[in-house]
Amino acid sequence: MLYAILAYHVETEVMSWTPEEDAALMADLHKVHDRLTKEGRLGPAARLGETGKARTLRGPGAGVVIDGPFAETKEQLLGFYVVDCASEDAAIEAARDLRRVNPTAVYEIRPITLYLPGTAFPLTEAADDSEPS
Repeated sequence: MLYAILAYHVETEVMSWTPEEDAALMADLHKVHDRLTKEGRLGPAARLGETGKARTLRGPGAGVVIDGPFAETKEQLLGFYVVDCASEDAAIEAARDLRRVNPTAVYEIRPITLYLPGTAFPLTEAADDSEPS
């Protein structure tokens, strides 16, 4: 079964990291990513941009676009993983591996009931124009 592992963190803390601290954490996380990839269990993963640049579409008809996610929590959703695990326990263990290298993050594990893989993206033009995160 596929599971989404949603990574939450206090965004101001993440934004306060030096580029070196951020790179060191990402290097450690990539070790977990590489292992899960070699095991054939890691699907798409993404690190999201800052919530200050998020927009929410809500309301009837065409809807209205408003600034921000307006989450009522201290932590913000900063990224996600899609993992293929035989059981919920295996998905929880994958999240624990991620948390070992990023112990101040919160990881939500949720079963995926519909998965549409879409197009596999190589490095895109948009990535070239994005601001460093």
